[in-house]
Parts: sequence; C-alpha cells; structure tokens
Amino acid sequence: MDFNLLWKGVVTGLAVSIPLGPLGILCIQRTVNRNWKSGIFSGIGIATADTVYALVAGFGLSIIIDFIRTYELYFKLVGFFVLILLGIYIFRSNPTKQIQDYKRRGSSHLQDFLTTFFVTLSNPLSVFVFMAIFTGYSIVLQFSRPLEALLTFGGIFIGGSLWWFIITGFANLFRHKLTINTLYWANRIIGLSVILIAVAFFIYLQTTGI
Repeated sequence: MDFNLLWKGVVTGLAVSIPLGPLGILCIQRTVNRNWKSGIFSGIGIATADTVYALVAGFGLSIIIDFIRTYELYFKLVGFFVLILLGIYIFRSNPTKQIQDYKRRGSSHLQDFLTTFFVTLSNPLSVFVFMAIFTGYSIVLQFSRPLEALLTFGGIFIGGSLWWFIITGFANLFRHKLTINTLYWANRIIGLSVILIAVAFFIYLQTTGI
C-alpha cells in the first residue's frame, strides 16, 4: 500500500484550497453569521466538488475534458454570474434576520453543503489545475488500480476538508466577539469582496487565455 499517494493527495487538496477565493469567504461568513457547523459543511461541499474534478483529471476522462474545453467560455460566464449573484446576496443579507432565522428554524447543513458544491462545480476549469498538479507529481492513475486512486482522491478530500476545518474554526473563535453592527458591515465588505474577486478573476482568465 503506497501511502505516499495519500500524502500527495493531502498536499494537493491543501494547495488547491488555501487560496481564499469567494467561496472561502462565504464559508467564513456563514460561520460568523450562523455557526461553525454551517461553515464547515460549506467547506466540505467545496472539497467534495474539487475531488470530483480531481477524479476527472486523474483518470484523464477525455470526453469530459474535451467538453469543458469546447464550451470553456460558457463555463467562465456561468461561474462569473453565479459569483456575482452570490456577492450581491451576501451584500444585501441582514445579519439580525439571519441570526433570528437560525435560532427559530436551525440551519440546514445539507443546504450549506449543496450550495457550495454546485457553485464550485460551476467552475470546471479546476480540472486543468489538477491536471497540472498530477503532471508535476508524476501521478498516473488507472482504473485497474483502484486502491491507488482511492488513496489519492481520499487524500485530496482530506486535505481540502482539513483546510476548511482550520479556517472556519478560527472564524468561530471570534464570532461571539462581533456585534450586530460589525456583522452588518462585515456582510457588505464580504459581499463586495466576492464581487470584486469574481470580476478580477474573470478578467485574469480572459487576458491569460486560461
């Protein structure tokens, strides 16, 4: 059993997750406005979607990869508009109402998971990131060796989940020290940040041709 593949998977999962993009900011916002479980389930949704794209890249599923390349511009546009809408939603959200709703109804962790999972899937360009990483690590996966694939993809999921566990854990430590007024302005700053990051990332993709 080659546990080196598991370790490489963990490192890959961390490397892909560490850059704090719009969805990372969303995980922090949910942790602060709701609770730690809401944030970590959101993070696990991201890690799961990343693992799906790692599977596509690792097995070199050419049909899916060719489809993504063919409709690359459309995927970029969908991902861009989804993130813009997400930023507007956060910007306009009322922390007082969110807290009251949470106390009254609780939080649907399945919904937290699914929203980040599907938003992450709206950016399939991640598959090319994993292809580059696998090439750099000289990782070649085959259907005939399921254990090696399980160790690699399991490591990627563990690495990504570990990162969101740490980030949301730190956010949870300070959430009780924040006032409603602070949360009000934090939502606006976070929402605006998500919008600006989405715009900057879209411009970067267009100028670099990625």
